[in-house]
Amino acid sequence: MHILLITPPLTQINTAYPATEQLTGYLRKIGIECDQMDLGIELIDKILTKDSITQIFDAAEGVHVSGKKAINIRIILSNKDFYTKWVEPVKRFLQGRDNTFAQLFANTNFWVNQKRLPNPEDLEWDYGTSGTYNRAQYLCTLFIEDIGNVIQQCISPHFEMVRYAEKLCRSLSDFTPLNEELEKSPNLIDQWMLELLEQKITATKPTHIGLSIPFPGNLYGGLRCAQYIKQKYPEMHITMGGGYVSTELRQLSDTHIFNYVDTITFDDGELPLERLLTGGELVRTMRLGNDSKIERINIDSKENIAFSDWGTPCLDGIRKELYLDTADTANPMQQLWSNGHWNKMMLAHGCYWAKCTFCDTTLDYICRYDHAPANIIADRMEGIIKQTGISGFHFVDEAAPPTTLRSLSEEILKRKMTVSYWTNIRFESAYNNELCFLMAQSGCIAVSGGIEVASERVLKLINKGISVKSVRETLRNFANNGIMVHAYLMYGFPSQTEKELYESLDTVRQFFEEGLIQSAFWHRYAMTCHSISGQNPQQFGAKHVPQPTGTFANNEIPFTCNGSPDWSRFERGLNLATYNYMRGAGFDVPVKQWFR
Repeated sequence: MHILLITPPLTQINTAYPATEQLTGYLRKIGIECDQMDLGIELIDKILTKDSITQIFDAAEGVHVSGKKAINIRIILSNKDFYTKWVEPVKRFLQGRDNTFAQLFANTNFWVNQKRLPNPEDLEWDYGTSGTYNRAQYLCTLFIEDIGNVIQQCISPHFEMVRYAEKLCRSLSDFTPLNEELEKSPNLIDQWMLELLEQKITATKPTHIGLSIPFPGNLYGGLRCAQYIKQKYPEMHITMGGGYVSTELRQLSDTHIFNYVDTITFDDGELPLERLLTGGELVRTMRLGNDSKIERINIDSKENIAFSDWGTPCLDGIRKELYLDTADTANPMQQLWSNGHWNKMMLAHGCYWAKCTFCDTTLDYICRYDHAPANIIADRMEGIIKQTGISGFHFVDEAAPPTTLRSLSEEILKRKMTVSYWTNIRFESAYNNELCFLMAQSGCIAVSGGIEVASERVLKLINKGISVKSVRETLRNFANNGIMVHAYLMYGFPSQTEKELYESLDTVRQFFEEGLIQSAFWHRYAMTCHSISGQNPQQFGAKHVPQPTGTFANNEIPFTCNGSPDWSRFERGLNLATYNYMRGAGFDVPVKQWFR
């Protein structure tokens, strides 16, 4: 048996999504032949060439574009020669292969599409007045976003540089719209994607294909690939798994997806793939039975491979030289996400707290906590560094355990490893000044975590296990040790009041003004079927809006809550206030004024 694992377009374009790396490491460890590819970054690399841009612009000529974007598209198309000439130098610059262009690209007078350029005052505020590398990255990012906009408006309506086909596949309770898109002839971008897929299949000659679908935006590309493989290589077994699958498709009843894939696996893929490839008893697997009905084989099985036995992620087949360092925002934490090839790995499986009522705590990737000793984690880090030559790590845990961070920090210092890392945490009292100092000494540069509602009553209601007072103390410990902090914030939880929202924003204002956080982002609460609040809405003063169960994807639940304000009118004000706070401005503005 020989499996080719594929991450379809698109995830991040600065670093690889880690799922196939982890699975490849495990499958090779147990002797199964396994290859992998990030089809998304290979497609982007194909698009950003002189020949491809010529074809894209030629195909876009004569296509009618309406709406607000029409003028900008016409400006871009009228400058075809500029985009064709500079696309490859811009790509080389963003790949870090030719930094000599920094001074040129940082000059706003260089770029022809002036409509896309930021306000000079904003650009100077974010990046300074001199021609800097980050400034050049930002303007180059706008350049490739121009190309993405042409593709989306004129060739492939579901294309985005990151959220590929996400609008099509988000909240897809019925498979029909996606199926209708797949029945259309492949567009130019699809054709290039399938050509790259064919090259990889020809080179590796797999017997099985594994499609990793971590996000809604990967589903269209994955099924387009599956459709091609079914037509040309009907003997190949196609299986599909990943975060989107495990979250959205647990109640699947529409059989049409099995026209594209043979099996669907849920939760951690190590054991389901091992059994599938070795002929063992299947676990957490769906397939179409002989009676044309969906078989759910050991779908609730708790059997798993221990986290300590996963082995070191393997990056063989991931073309790290193709990734682009983009900069589409001045937000310092979001720059970490989009800029730099971070080695992504986990410190532990699941969340050690797993009690928050708004979170999908009934799903395996959160509720099943399993960890490994610090020496094993450090061994994996050293193994990844040898493969990539890169010493920066993004630990992608739901919430990194403070005990693990303490022991790992000690292990890093003991081994005299030179690394930098950042991760997601809970702002709990375990992060005292001593632990934060230890983390900083071992290479921790930033943490992100949920302050959520920043209101005492609602923090208790969501069972976050923290208070505003304890969060302030924890944030101060990180600040005292030079560790940047990003705060996740939430509004619209059932029974939250308008007054509590104002109080929350004022708390956030204080945290910024005191230098305790450097970055933040507000999310609107969404009730999901896998959360405690979604399964017991009456406990929180809410109730479901009746609707039939989707035959394809199911996750978010519409709900009502008596007395709740119209939360949609607060989104702009929250974002505007936070944007100013991040820039050190607006601290003297009364919080209510942001919503006028």
